[in-house]
Amino acid sequence: MRILIVTATAGELASLLNRLRPRGGRGARLEGYTYAAHELDVLTTGVGMVATAVWCARALAAGGYDLALNFGVCGTFDRALPLGTVVHVVSERLSELGAEDGDQWLSIHDLGLLGENEFPFRAGALVNLAPPDNAVLRALPAASSITVNTVHGCDRTIARVLERFVPRVESMEGAAFAYACLVHGLPFAEVRAVSNVVERRNRSAWQLPQAIAALNASALDILDHL
Repeated sequence: MRILIVTATAGELASLLNRLRPRGGRGARLEGYTYAAHELDVLTTGVGMVATAVWCARALAAGGYDLALNFGVCGTFDRALPLGTVVHVVSERLSELGAEDGDQWLSIHDLGLLGENEFPFRAGALVNLAPPDNAVLRALPAASSITVNTVHGCDRTIARVLERFVPRVESMEGAAFAYACLVHGLPFAEVRAVSNVVERRNRSAWQLPQAIAALNASALDILDHL
């Protein structure tokens, strides 16, 4: 199987990459590896949805992949979800894409600029209806997510986004990855480890090393069950 693995930063997957056998550079931001019977291209996009969208589109346009996997960390709105938990993101929303009208916020769909069910959206979300049939993925908690340019850290905006979208987690790249895969008709999965609660910025409470360790363990387990 030929697989595209997408990550924002190399540090998020350093442990996994040490378990893979290098097979040389595959182009800009792409490194080739093998693992078991699989050929893997690891794409390091950089942080944010713009970089992720552009580099994913470039890689997918070359074609030839059977599957795409996005691995990264995230923050959670769900305080019942322990830090370090690995989740399978099954739906994404672009929570900032819209316009302000005084105190009211209007989505791109409210503005009539994009239909709620206009491809690749379903009821305003990017939904993964057919993730890979993988026992490890099935065992992970499912999560709805929002993708943001500005990570939330204000009680007022957190309350607003919770009321409107009811997300479980947020990241800065997920929706861009999902959008690209849906457009290219490529099976995909987005897997993230929770490093922090979404609240007023409190780095001392984050558990980033633990989240990254859990993410890498799950990533390897997923590859072992493909």
